Amino acid sequence: MGITEPDVTLTDYALTAECAAFAILLLRRPDALGSLRGWFAVFFAALAAASLFGGTVHGFFAATDTAAGRALWSATLLAIGAAALAAWIIAARVQFSPPVARALALAAAVGFAVYAVLVLFVTQAFMVAIAGSVPASLFLVVVLALAYRRRRDRRLLVGSVGVALTLVAGVQQQLGIGVHPTYFNHNAVFHAIQAIALLLIFLSSRAVASASAQSDRARRQC
Repeated sequence: MGITEPDVTLTDYALTAECAAFAILLLRRPDALGSLRGWFAVFFAALAAASLFGGTVHGFFAATDTAAGRALWSATLLAIGAAALAAWIIAARVQFSPPVARALALAAAVGFAVYAVLVLFVTQAFMVAIAGSVPASLFLVVVLALAYRRRRDRRLLVGSVGVALTLVAGVQQQLGIGVHPTYFNHNAVFHAIQAIALLLIFLSSRAVASASAQSDRARRQC
């Protein structure tokens, strides 16, 4: 069986490899689990899964309405939602005190549960994933920008730019802007921009985790 959309599939699989590598690198630290590094690892692992499932749909199930294709697409949307949940939690822990961050994380988890119900039982339209992920991205952009203003660590600004670039990529995808309709369409361009954006986010993740830890220590000393 041939690949239906090779440009989209291969760029999706490249994103899978990139995000999986980032998640593994973040988890190599012994203190990663339960820390902000761990949530960044969840963020990248979820995006790796979304890219893997989405690429498989585009490559092998795009032209057919099968149970396997629908299951993979549901998994794609759920993985995108999980990445958005991780983004909410990261932003909350960077910006707010632990009690407020926990409350926001609980609210985000409830939102993800509602999102999952919609995906599994109501609609699998990609607009649901957009509606579920854009607010989290906007929140994270603002939080990282505020963290940069407080600490003047350029890596925090790099992270904010990276998240903002994912939003730009989303606009480009929705406008259908591509290089070539067959060889590098709008979805492939979206994946290429995402690859750059996610690299920037990964490069900033250590600084973000450090900023969060120092903010927590400062609050405890007050």
